Amino acid sequence: MVIPQAEARQPRALGRIAVSSKLARGRSVLGGLHQAGSSKCLFPRNNTASLDAVVLNTAGGITGGDRFAVSAEAEAGTSLCLTTQACERVYRAQTGEVGQVRNALTVGPQARIDWLPQETILFDGAAIDRRLQIDLGEDAQLLMVEPLVFGRAAMGERLGTLDLRDRIMINRAGVPLYHDAIALTGDASTHLAKTFVAKGAGAMAAMVYIAPDAAGQLAPVRAMLPDTAGASLIGDDMLVARFLAADSFELRRSLLPVLIRLKGGPLPRTWMI
Repeated sequence: MVIPQAEARQPRALGRIAVSSKLARGRSVLGGLHQAGSSKCLFPRNNTASLDAVVLNTAGGITGGDRFAVSAEAEAGTSLCLTTQACERVYRAQTGEVGQVRNALTVGPQARIDWLPQETILFDGAAIDRRLQIDLGEDAQLLMVEPLVFGRAAMGERLGTLDLRDRIMINRAGVPLYHDAIALTGDASTHLAKTFVAKGAGAMAAMVYIAPDAAGQLAPVRAMLPDTAGASLIGDDMLVARFLAADSFELRRSLLPVLIRLKGGPLPRTWMI
């Protein structure tokens, strides 16, 4: 018996989270929460005025045809920190199918969001289209990082086939501040090995810090960076940095001290597990 292709496809994971913070007695607390499908959100206790949220993917990873979305809003005057329970994994996709991730952050007037997901690990044959849209209000602050790992170096993994499309868009009052896009298809390992592309790096990260003290942070951050990373100031209040590393271990070794400095305190505990 021949099974039609449409019937042979595996079930797909769907997940969505919508979360917001509000002010209550001088602290940022949960304002609203909706979670559905394979996405869950936990709120560990802390001793700060910020609300911490940990995003979980109960499907165990992403593959072609999956759909995930996070929508988060820090209301005026609040502080919201979002991270992930563990590294996200993007597995081999069936031919013609692409995983989709849509994340949207809204930072209200005089509010702050720290978007600190752990690494996204790409496996051979992965296909993913990911977008991060960030809208900032007046005097809003942001610390954002998106780390990518191209296979697990310790396992000798090589990405001979990859379809990656990744876009980050940051606007303030409707005006573009930072738009960045990556499109990497085909033999990713060979492409990344080129001297003027990544010189063999197996991991990278993009980081953006928007705050009144961004200019004052430029020199200290540059002093912390290895030769495979760089930082620049765009305008008076936006610091942008890029990191390249041989593997995820080396990436964390250079990335974490910078994030801790710019966050002004420890990273979420899931980063340390």
